[in-house]
Amino acid sequence: MGRARPQWLPLLMLVWSIWIFLTPHYAGLPSLRWLPATLATYAVFLVLYWRAYFRDRGHLYALSLGMGALAFALTPMNPGAQGFLIYACAFLGFTLPARRAIVTMVAMHALYAAEWLWLGIPTIYLFSSTVVGLAVGLMNLSFARRMHADAALRLSHDEVRRLAALAERERIGRDLHDLLGHTLSLVALKSELAGKLLQRGDSPQAREAARREIDEVSRVAREALTEVRAAVTGIRAVGVAAELASAKLLLESDGIAFEAEIAPECLDAGVLPAAVEAPLALTLREAVTNIQRHARARSARAALAIEGEVAVLRVSDDGRGGVDAPGNGLTGMRERLEAVDGRLIVESPRGGGTRIEARVPLHAPETASAPAVVAPVAVEAAAGAAPDAEAAA
Repeated sequence: MGRARPQWLPLLMLVWSIWIFLTPHYAGLPSLRWLPATLATYAVFLVLYWRAYFRDRGHLYALSLGMGALAFALTPMNPGAQGFLIYACAFLGFTLPARRAIVTMVAMHALYAAEWLWLGIPTIYLFSSTVVGLAVGLMNLSFARRMHADAALRLSHDEVRRLAALAERERIGRDLHDLLGHTLSLVALKSELAGKLLQRGDSPQAREAARREIDEVSRVAREALTEVRAAVTGIRAVGVAAELASAKLLLESDGIAFEAEIAPECLDAGVLPAAVEAPLALTLREAVTNIQRHARARSARAALAIEGEVAVLRVSDDGRGGVDAPGNGLTGMRERLEAVDGRLIVESPRGGGTRIEARVPLHAPETASAPAVVAPVAVEAAAGAAPDAEAAA
C-alpha cells in the first residue's frame, strides 16, 4: 500500500539464518570442519541478501538463484545450508512473472532433494525445508501480486482525477474562447468608433457620441467579467462524480466494498453550482480517506441527493466507529462547509461504524470560489475607474 518498510525488518528476517549454524549441532556432525565453509558462504549470502533487499531489485531473480546455488554448494558439509534455499524462495516470491517464479522454486527443491538423497542425509530435514521454502515463496508471491494490483488501481485512481480535471479545463477553455472572442471584438470595435468620434472635433455632439460608445465598452466589459467569473470558478472546482469514481478505486483496492448513489436530479447541468459541489466533493474525499486509513471497515456507502433547497451528501461505513469529533479531518470539513452556510453531522458510536452527513444550501455564497477570480475583480475595478478618470480629464 505504499507504506515505508520498517528499517529493522531486514535484520529481523536475518535472525532465522541462525539455523544454518545450529543445524550441524542437532544433526550430530562430529567436528567443526563445516564451520569455515559455512562462514565463507554466509559472507557471500549477506552480500546477495543486501543487494536483493536494498540495491539491486532489478536483478532479484539472479540474486535468488545465487542464494540457491550457495545451498547446493554447502550442503555436503552442512545440511543447514537448506536455509539459503528458503531465503532464495522468499526472494523469488517477489519476482514476476509468477509462473517463472513457481517453476523455479519447484525445480530448485526437486534438485535439492536429489542432492540430499545422493548424500544420504535424513529426509526429515529435507521435508521441513521444502514445506517452509515453498510456503514462504508462495506467500510472498501472493503479496507481490497484490502490491502490483494495488499500484495499478492507484494509477487508475489518479488517472480518473486527471481526466476529470482535464475535461473541466477543456470546457473552460472552450467557454472562454467563445466568450472573449466575441467580447474583445466588440470592445475593439466600440473603442475604435469612440476614437474616430473624438477626432472629428470638440463639438458637444461628437463628445456625447464618443462618451456613449465608451459607456457601452464599459458595460460590455462588465458583462464579460461576470461571465468570465462564472467560467473561472470551475477551474478549482472538484466534481462529486469524479470523487465517487476515485473513492471506489481507492476503497476496493483495500478490499472495502463501496456503493455509490447519485440522485438523477443532481446530474442535471446547473443544479449543483460550483460553490456547492466543491465543498461537498472535498468532504467526500476526506471522509473516504478516513475510511481507508482508520475505519477498518468491510463496506462503505456514499449518496448525494437534493432535499428541497439543500444538497445532501451522506457517507457511511461499518467500521469500528468511535471517531473523535475534533480529529480525523472533521474540523476542516466543518469549516469548509460552514464557509458556504452548510453544516456537518457526524454519528460514530464505538463499534457501530461512522455516518457523516454534509448539508449545503443550493444558493450558497461563492466564498469557496473567491480565490479563482481575484484577477477578474481587479480588472473590473480598473474598468469601473475608467469613466471617472475620463470625467476628471
